[in-house]
Amino acid sequence: MTTHNHMTKTALVIIDVQNDYFVDGAYPQWQVNEMLERTLHCAQQAQQQGMPIILVQHIADTTQGVAPFFNPGTQGVEIHPKLLALLPNASIVVKQFADSFDNTELAKQLQEMQITHLLLCGIMTQNCVTHTALSHSALGYSVKIISDACTAPTQMVHQIALSALSRRVELIDSRSI
Repeated sequence: MTTHNHMTKTALVIIDVQNDYFVDGAYPQWQVNEMLERTLHCAQQAQQQGMPIILVQHIADTTQGVAPFFNPGTQGVEIHPKLLALLPNASIVVKQFADSFDNTELAKQLQEMQITHLLLCGIMTQNCVTHTALSHSALGYSVKIISDACTAPTQMVHQIALSALSRRVELIDSRSI
């Protein structure tokens, strides 16, 4: 179990673990159920440590028509029920762009909680996880990505994204939370 000194305050940010990325959804991801189990483990560990947990939910902008997935009002846009069951009181940040900070309340919430360190996980590794980790708004934080609690459309895309991210952000394993 990771211990944090009194000067650091860590939040777990779980990005876009939504129904459309699962088997019956519009865009199923590689090994998504295994990734979900590891994400739930991370959330349980975070809860035991009293760590704030923020869920990020992508809702497509449909002003230009229907999106490929995450359309408002659909079952697919909903956060996975196992995550909601485990974290009924978690804060939910709604976004419309890959970067979880872009035009959202995320930075404000982190600031209010005096967060200094971010643990990121979620879907998709090469898109929203990467854009959030490398966001201009994330520069003020110590950012770590829980690599085995992320996934992408394929194993290769996931691994390419992690390889690129490893040059800029520390990658950790879900067992080290």
